[in-house]
Formats: sequence, C-alpha cells, structure tokens
Amino acid sequence: MANNPDFGFDEYCDPSNPRKIKYDDIVAASRRIVGAVCKTPLLKAHMSEKLGMDIYMKTESMQMTGCYKERGVRNTLMQLSDDQKKLGTITATAGNHGIAMSYHAAQMGIPCIVVMPTISPSNKIDKAQKFGAKVILHSNNVLDAKSHAMLIGRDKKMLYVNGFDHPHVIEGHGTVGLEIMEQLPLADAVLVPVGGGGLITGVAIAIKHLKPDTEIYGISTDKTCSMAESLRKNERVFLAIENTIADGLAVQTVGVNTFHNLKGLVDKMVIVKEDWVARAITHLIEDEKLVVEGAGAVSMAAIMAGMFPNLKGKKVVCIISGGNIDTTILSRTLERGMAAEGRLMKFKVSIQDRPGGMADLCSLLAGIGVTIRDCLPERTWVKGDVFSVQMKVVAETRGWDHSKEMIEQIKKHYKEYYFPDMSDRTEKLSNARRGPCLAPNPVCMQK
Repeated sequence: MANNPDFGFDEYCDPSNPRKIKYDDIVAASRRIVGAVCKTPLLKAHMSEKLGMDIYMKTESMQMTGCYKERGVRNTLMQLSDDQKKLGTITATAGNHGIAMSYHAAQMGIPCIVVMPTISPSNKIDKAQKFGAKVILHSNNVLDAKSHAMLIGRDKKMLYVNGFDHPHVIEGHGTVGLEIMEQLPLADAVLVPVGGGGLITGVAIAIKHLKPDTEIYGISTDKTCSMAESLRKNERVFLAIENTIADGLAVQTVGVNTFHNLKGLVDKMVIVKEDWVARAITHLIEDEKLVVEGAGAVSMAAIMAGMFPNLKGKKVVCIISGGNIDTTILSRTLERGMAAEGRLMKFKVSIQDRPGGMADLCSLLAGIGVTIRDCLPERTWVKGDVFSVQMKVVAETRGWDHSKEMIEQIKKHYKEYYFPDMSDRTEKLSNARRGPCLAPNPVCMQK
C-alpha cells in the first residue's frame, strides 16, 4: 500500500487525466481569496550585500497559520458546493496543509478531519487541533496516512483535498507569483521550495505568463528531491524519505497535476545539503529576524551555498514558504548551524588534576573571548599519569578565525589535546558548483 503512489482514486488527481492549470484560473483565485488570506510583504534581505545579489524575501511565514498553504486551501473551500460544505473535507498531511485546512474550514463552518503521521512535528499537530479540526494520528508516513484519510472520506462522503496536487490548491498557490510580479516587476529570478510541486507549479505558471524571461528555480534538499528525480527521469518516481530538517518538503511521490504542468516551465532544479539549511535558518533569525522552518529556508540556503553564481548582482526573490518550526528542532538546528560555521567547537585537552588546573583553562579561554558551553572531566579512561585529567570541552567562538586562535593558544599551553579536522568544514562548499540541470528545458543555460 505504502509503495503505491496512486492508492485510492482521486478524480482531481487522476494519472490518466492530468488537469491543466491556467493563468486565468490563478487570477480568479487571487480575487476569490482577497480579504481571507494575507498579502505578504516582500522584504529586502540584509544579507544581500554579503551574498552579492539583491535578495528579496517573500515572507509567507507571516500568514495567519505561518505558511503559504492557506492560499490553496481557501481557494478550494470557496468552490465547494453547499452540499459538500455540509459533508465536510478531509486531508492527509505532515503539517502545514492540515493547519491551513483546519483554520479556514473553521472560519467557513465546514467540518474538517486531518490525518497526520505520528512523526509529524508536535507543534503542527497542536496547531491543527487548536484551530478546530479533528486530528487523527495514523502510521509513520504520509502515504499510509493518505490511504487512511481516503477510506474515511469515502465512508463519510467527505471530499479529500490533496495538499499539493488538487487543481484549486495549485491555482491558489499561484497567487504568490502574482504578488511577486506586482511587488517586484523587474525580478530576474525566483527561488521556490519544492516538495510535491504545488507551490512552484502555480508560481511558475503565473510568473512565466507575466514575465517569461524571469528564471524559476526549484530548490529541494538532498533528502527531499522527489521532484528533481522525477523531472530527471521524466516520470513520477517514489523516493523513500526518512528524517529531514525540511519536513514540509517530505513528499515521497510528486503530484500528477504538478508534474504534468511543471515540465517545460522550471529553468533548473537545485539540490542543497541539509547542513546549509541549518545555517540558513540560523542566519535568517540573526540577520533578518525571521523564524523560518526548514522548508522555508532552502532557497536562502542554496544562495549561501554558492549555487547561483549566475545571479550575482541580479534581483532575486526567495520564497520563505513557512515558519512553523518546532522549538526542539529549532534548538538543535541553531546549534548545528553554529557548528557548521565554526562557532561551536568540540575538543579534548589534558590538564593537571590539581587545584587551579581547571581555573587556568577557563582563564585562558576567557582571555581570548571564548565561552565554555559544556565541560566534562574524564579521569578513568585516560592514558598517561594519574595526575592528569582529560577535559571534554564544547566552546562557543565567533567563527573559524576565532576558533583557530583558540586552537593555537591551547597548543601553546598544553601538551596533549585533540581537535576535529577542520579541513572538511562545510565553509569550503561556498564555491561549490550546482549539479546538472534536471529540467527538460534549461532556459537559463541558453542565455
């Protein structure tokens, strides 16, 4: 069951009859959702100068539910018949789509059931429940949750709404593209997070209609690249996805309609490593004062990783698709991002096991502005004399240069120490080349 992407028949997502998404339908959706969904700001990024391009952030994380998903949900619910509104809707999701469904269904008085896998972030489960939906936790993957939801929907005559492939959902998501063109008509490129493909499909249709020479790039992580693989192989493929920092992009099989419509529109699919996503989340908080989830940070992560040398000096829009990040995951992510930039350093050093030995180490580190985050003495499993103790230290520095200064001081004052190999640090990836073009029409390479 879990390996069959089309388990259960959905007339709106029929592999034998893909729906064509039209620009006019996106315009109609934009009129339909006015007043119910926020027109989000397009903010100039403070990191623009450092990254060498004019970066603008389309802050969909500022929606009421913290994600762009509201657009497609509202557009879909507003087109239900009166009878279907009474019977209600049901969906399966790992988070953001269910939150949007819950909120807007409650606003419109429509019964709503959201089926979520047990591995969904707890904050997203709580939000969906808070807004009023009946939340059912089922299995540990979205495909099984979808199968369960479709069975319930069939029994209760509730409409199943696919969170990224329902035609009305895609049309609603395309309104992001309309707003970008209104807010920045001269945009050279738009970077879009890609999971199942609903957002990039709607955005690409809207923007390519209004300004065909604007380049559209789809961004996924190395663990969530089902659309990139599907476009590369020219068929929808199943991609097993386990844990990922970008849970909003964790779609194992892309949509029928998204895959059919996206071919020929996207200029390039780009895959970024998840360590860069952690770094992007950290910098979006520190530099831009935006709390962003993993899926929402992938476009900025790709720029930080140096994957767009062709966009230097150009006007680039990054769609910040959502901000619903679990606090536990956020804490881990910030530390991972700091470690990737050399701002957290773990090392071992042997010191004299005598009064003042530890104080000398602390004084040395404090003297160069290093903060000790954690420190654990090891006396038993240590080679050498019994008058030594090995200290396992986690220290916070200002970056790689400061860490090098700390290492030099430790080596100068102590005889036995161990530091991790800094030659493999991810900072060296800043000049990494992009992977091969995965789109059928590499327009950006023809210019």
